[in-house]
Amino acid sequence: MKTNIYGKNIKLTDGLKNSVNEKLGRLDKFFTNELEAKVVLSVEKSTRKVEVTIPFNNKIVRVEELDKDMYNAIDKAVESLERQLKKYKGKLQDRAHSNESIRFENIDVEESEEEPEFKIVKIKKISIKPMTVEEAILQMNLLGHDFFIFLNGDTEETSLVYKRKNENYGLIDIE
Repeated sequence: MKTNIYGKNIKLTDGLKNSVNEKLGRLDKFFTNELEAKVVLSVEKSTRKVEVTIPFNNKIVRVEELDKDMYNAIDKAVESLERQLKKYKGKLQDRAHSNESIRFENIDVEESEEEPEFKIVKIKKISIKPMTVEEAILQMNLLGHDFFIFLNGDTEETSLVYKRKNENYGLIDIE
């Protein structure tokens, strides 16, 4: 796995880079193709934060972990990624019916942040591609989001799936 490591308010040492490369190398067993992971290591006050984003076959797996120690945060991030991939890999492979990596449509979704004054501080653009409701729920869970916008392949309309408080899912079809 090729790893792009970036630092925010931190000097990237060889030890940190080696640790990230070694830990993320454990995830190669989940993928058939060579992947490129983006890792952002940052320091905010006394908290160390690790963000890992791995796009694969037009899907995105993302985790964000905080800890007082950067190496512990890296370990937590890799463990979270392993849990997500183990949980969803079987479902993804069942749908593909082949030994290749899973085929998905590319959706670049990132969280937008809003302040109470409704001041827009970040604007994200997404590409909406056709997929089934089940694929959209899977992608939402892989991203760790509470909602996901997609083009419903069955109705050819824009739809939104969201996670309800009772751990079930809701679907909004937009006319």
